[in-house]
Amino acid sequence: MTNPAIAPAQEAGILAEALPYIKRFHGKTIVVKFGGNAMIDEQLKQCFARDVVLLKLVGMNVVVVHGGGPQIENLLTRVGKKGEFIQGMRVTDAETMEVVEMVLGGQVNKDVVNLINQAGGKAVGLTGKDAGFIHAKKLLLPNKDKPEDLIDIGMVGDITAIDASLISHLQGGAFIPVIAPIGVGENGETYNINADVVAGKVAETLKAEKLVLLTNTPGVLDKDGKVVTDVTPKQIDAMVEDGTMHGGMLPKISSALEAAQGGVRSVHIIDGRVEHALLLEILTNHGFGTMIKSQ
Repeated sequence: MTNPAIAPAQEAGILAEALPYIKRFHGKTIVVKFGGNAMIDEQLKQCFARDVVLLKLVGMNVVVVHGGGPQIENLLTRVGKKGEFIQGMRVTDAETMEVVEMVLGGQVNKDVVNLINQAGGKAVGLTGKDAGFIHAKKLLLPNKDKPEDLIDIGMVGDITAIDASLISHLQGGAFIPVIAPIGVGENGETYNINADVVAGKVAETLKAEKLVLLTNTPGVLDKDGKVVTDVTPKQIDAMVEDGTMHGGMLPKISSALEAAQGGVRSVHIIDGRVEHALLLEILTNHGFGTMIKSQ
């Protein structure tokens, strides 16, 4: 629908502005982590789905990895359990794992697939169990107070390998893969894996042009709450050390940095609460949020 506030010539100019970006990213892989408010607010969900379909139709290979924290919390509360986090990772016992798999692999994954399909795309939902494409082992976290003792947080996985052939096969058929962050162990165990970590590893394995992490903050914030437009590994270490970066931002920044160092051309943490955030980041020169530098 035409916006009456924008003159036709101006509208054409806005579209033409996207041309160099479409040329640059045509045929390239863009991995997007879909999470935070963007997954709950109806208007933001519709914007996200339309953005993904538009990027696919102009020739980009979009891969979506989604989280589902609020939805998991909701169901855990209903069954009388309370979520617990250590270093930004969800502590996952056997009962919690059942809930996580049900919510991520069932409800949320199919909701995202349906959203994209309704917007005109051809999305296919996957978990790491499909074709066993996300291999994982138990994740043990470092203990700051006792470096010799590792922290066991239950059925939380550390990715050991990703078989990208399934994703490549889907991309070849013009499908949009939508991945739930669940991995499979050597003996068939199910592992809950942080969605930011999965997005980073998928981007690295696919040699993606871009990794975009949608989040509930304007980007990486300094001590005064101001957005840092780009950060280096040294700055990240300092911000973790002094507590500026904490909680859910820790796995996010760590996977973003690994992806940047692993060959992903550009890695961005952007505000998913902004309508059409994805298009603004990829098809305009109004980049916002934080870019993660590899060195």
